Order: sequence, then C-alpha cells, then structure tokens
Amino acid sequence: MSKKLVDIIMGSDSDLAVMQDSALALEKFDVGYELTISSAHRHPSKTSEIAQNAAVQGKKVIIAGAGGAAHLPGVIASMTSLPVIGVPIFTSSVGGVDSLYSIVQMPRGMPVATVAINGAFNAGLLAVQILALHDDNLFQKYRNYRIELAEGVESKDRKLKEKGFRRYLEEN
Repeated sequence: MSKKLVDIIMGSDSDLAVMQDSALALEKFDVGYELTISSAHRHPSKTSEIAQNAAVQGKKVIIAGAGGAAHLPGVIASMTSLPVIGVPIFTSSVGGVDSLYSIVQMPRGMPVATVAINGAFNAGLLAVQILALHDDNLFQKYRNYRIELAEGVESKDRKLKEKGFRRYLEEN
C-alpha cells in the first residue's frame, strides 16, 4: 500500500462495520489510509490532535463517520483545512437521519462533504476522486473503474433480454 493519504476516523468501534467500506474502496485503488477511533465528545483532545496534525503528516483527505449526534466530521472540519467527508452512520433510534442532518447541516464557511447513510464506500471513492485531481495514474484507475461499472450494467441488461425477467430473477 502506498503512503497514507487519507485518515478514516470513527467515533466508536461500533462504526467500524460501516467504515471498513471506506478502507475497502481506498484499497481498490491502492490508496494508503489510517483507521482511527476518536470521539469528538469522549476524547476531544485526541480528535483535535488528529485534525490539526493530519496535513503535517501528509494526509490529503479525512473521512469521518459518526452516528447519533454525529459531530465528529464537523468538529474535524473546524480544525483542519483538508477536505472532510462525513459518513452518517445508521442509528436504531431514527435510522441515521439524525446523523445525516448533523453532518449535512454545517454552518456557512465550514463545509463537510456528506454521503448517504452508511455510504462509507462512496466516501472512499470521493476521496479517490479528490486525490486523482493531482495524480494522473489514480485518475486513470478511477476512469477504468467507472468503465467497468458501465460494462457491468450492459452485461446485466443483455442477460435480462436473453432470459426474460422471471428466469433472470431466479438465477440472480
């Protein structure tokens, strides 16, 4: 794996089942990352240290996931000039909508890119797109990935047309 360019931070180890998808997306493109558990509420000094030192450590993007009050992405964004991508985590109380609103409703001047509830894989892809702005090799890898997605759709459409919907559904 290459140099660690992305911090993936989660508020709790219970978020790891979702946030691992960011790591998987980055690994698909051989982008180095560091996974960390740090709570904006339970360990604010650690969160502050991570956010303030990320750029010095060579990080280029931060992905932060949190459930419930979901302050982690916003707190991190307030302490760094790096792009921050927030991942709202599903919660049993209101299905993650609370997390989504907490992340997406950042005040003017403090942007946090936000993906879907439990959308950690897309957060990883967005980090790849940001990094690819200054890396032609990574840009080409991402383009190839998008081409593969389109080819997958075409393949499924051909199978549907050949087999009809009933047989297609039985086999898939």
